[in-house]
Amino acid sequence: MTNNWKARPAGFVDRLRSGAPAVGYWVVCDNPVATERIAMTGYDYVCIDAQHGLIEYRGLLAGITAIDAAGIAALVRVQLNDQFWIAQALDAGARGVIVPMVDTAAEAEAAVAACRFPPIGLRSNGALRAGLRIGPSLAEANAEVACVVMIETAAGLRNVAEIVAVPGVDALYVGPSDLRLALGGVSPTDPAVDAEFEQALRVVRKAAAAAGKAVGIHCPDGATAARRLTEGFSYVSIANDLMHIEQAAKSHLTQVIGEPVRPS
Repeated sequence: MTNNWKARPAGFVDRLRSGAPAVGYWVVCDNPVATERIAMTGYDYVCIDAQHGLIEYRGLLAGITAIDAAGIAALVRVQLNDQFWIAQALDAGARGVIVPMVDTAAEAEAAVAACRFPPIGLRSNGALRAGLRIGPSLAEANAEVACVVMIETAAGLRNVAEIVAVPGVDALYVGPSDLRLALGGVSPTDPAVDAEFEQALRVVRKAAAAAGKAVGIHCPDGATAARRLTEGFSYVSIANDLMHIEQAAKSHLTQVIGEPVRPS
């Protein structure tokens, strides 16, 4: 009997590589029940943030399992560009990793090698859970896992054309907060660097287009995500669960008492 269940998440990686539009959600909380409900709402993927999120390995595994239950793709932003962290996320069943702070082509090559089994890469064969969802052969696993690298530093921006041209890099992902800081902003949303930031985004999009690779960006809300798609980004991630919990709670409280005062 054909396992149709796995067709959609596996197909996500092909869609990502093709540059087809995709909308994802960002999770920072260790709450797999909530993650499952989010994954059921219709997003193309949910990314669990192991770099800045409040999630350790057990929570990561539970979160990926919850996203699997919804039948969509689970991505993980790993802690850093390191073979151990990348392999751990993939062994847990992630369909792809988003690798932060990639500054050079050599660093992109290291990320790719960590994502692929030999002879293509250096990933160790011990995927006890991933084999239930991805593969089963190592060649199939290599084909069904996405390696996404982040452009979020001054060096990464300078070297973006070389980074995106690395074989096995499936897509770029812009970290807007760090990129704004790298451009001289005094905060992650500093409007003083708006013009430079938008020019940097054009540079990243142009490099990705020249290499035939997808490019995504993190967005604070749906309206921004829609705008970025019209500008030429192929996929977008929206906000995060912790932010939306706070926004919803505050909105309901405001309806009752007016503008609340944050406790000191």
